[in-house]
Amino acid sequence: MNAVNWSSTLAVFDLETTGIDVETSRIVTANVSVIDADGAVLERSDWLLNPGVEIPAGASAVHGISTARAQADGMPAGEGVGQIVARLRALFERGLPVVAYNAPYDFTILNREALRHGLAALGSPGPIIDPLVIDKAVDRYRKGKRTLEAAAAFYGVPLEDAHDAGADAIAAGRVAQAIAREHGAGLPESATEMHDKQVGWAADQAASFQKYMRANRDPEFTADGSWPER
Repeated sequence: MNAVNWSSTLAVFDLETTGIDVETSRIVTANVSVIDADGAVLERSDWLLNPGVEIPAGASAVHGISTARAQADGMPAGEGVGQIVARLRALFERGLPVVAYNAPYDFTILNREALRHGLAALGSPGPIIDPLVIDKAVDRYRKGKRTLEAAAAFYGVPLEDAHDAGADAIAAGRVAQAIAREHGAGLPESATEMHDKQVGWAADQAASFQKYMRANRDPEFTADGSWPER
């Protein structure tokens, strides 16, 4: 089966941060790359930032960057955030869709960081391709985890250095391409149509998860289905 048109050349984006709360977490490392139809890297940009706050031990254990290293080798946070935003803006202007696995995490943190440093945020970024949302839509009842590592294993995509921003970004792009090859007949052809489809899918998935959680664990549970930014 031929892959759909949007998957031929993709920009990819990933952040490693100080935590999981999108309102307070700071960027530590970032990658923005471009891959071709075979998943080969055509362009690559990497950043190491000094977030200006302590990096919790738990976060350092995940991505391997300590506060000391970030302070010694990282660029000022505002400068780095500005460069990341500018790079993504340029790729969107070129018409390239940007892949981000669990896009609301990365794009919301980038938005809050831009505002924190007095920078112009991307503002309704798109088109975005989120393999997490697409995978849940095309293979809804598959058992097991839906992490990037699990998805990469399922779709046969190598991921040897998980939680490195570059490795994760590029693997996410290749997972998106694998999904496009396998499920292309049921997916929109254009990146813009694909972006719009994911808005609805993400809302439906959050509503379904909220219903499950309220029935089984917490009657007050709420799930935010906003996509691709919170």
